[in-house]
Amino acid sequence: MPLLFYYFLIVNVFVFFQTAYDKRQAIKGGRRISERSLLTFVFLGATIGASLAMLIFRHKTAKFSYLWKFFGILIFQLLIIYWIYQA
Repeated sequence: MPLLFYYFLIVNVFVFFQTAYDKRQAIKGGRRISERSLLTFVFLGATIGASLAMLIFRHKTAKFSYLWKFFGILIFQLLIIYWIYQA
């Protein structure tokens, strides 16, 4: 179990800083991180880190196509967790 905890900790911290970097690049007009990359990490378990970064940096909060995908992944993850604990 500790290995799984460290995995989620690392992936969430990584995505938090990736989102912060992407926001900074958006402001500066620099090279951005693709939505696909960010959403892939969200799918791999970085939902909390991405959510916090979205709230703190106000990044991707007005882009509805991103939000639909993000919340779709969140619902999918919640259904998986529900299914695991029902078994």
